[in-house]
Amino acid sequence: MAVSGANLHDSQALQPLVRGIAPVRSPRGPRRRKPAKLHGDKGYDYDHLRRWLQRRGVVHRLARKGVDSSQRLGRHRWQVERTMAWLAGCRRLHRRYERTGAHFLAFVGIACTLICYRRLAK
Repeated sequence: MAVSGANLHDSQALQPLVRGIAPVRSPRGPRRRKPAKLHGDKGYDYDHLRRWLQRRGVVHRLARKGVDSSQRLGRHRWQVERTMAWLAGCRRLHRRYERTGAHFLAFVGIACTLICYRRLAK
């Protein structure tokens, strides 16, 4: 999770978000320190981002402006949209009442924990 300003373009938040991914423990072998693939829409179609992901060894699936259709991202995008809908179900997060980003991030963390708990309890 990350909180950014409302006037920040999504492409500017990509690098800190990818860098902030914690190592994932795997059953065999060393911990994974980077994602295997990254899917993104046309808002992330910049050469410097593509080169940066390539240097890090991340396979990028970024839609290209004027070339690719956004329809192909639908099979992966619904997971993000579904998660955002779950978070919007929390009244405290629907409107941002907190002035500081740290407080808002704490409430998002609590909401994510509750959502995961409910999903696992089923």
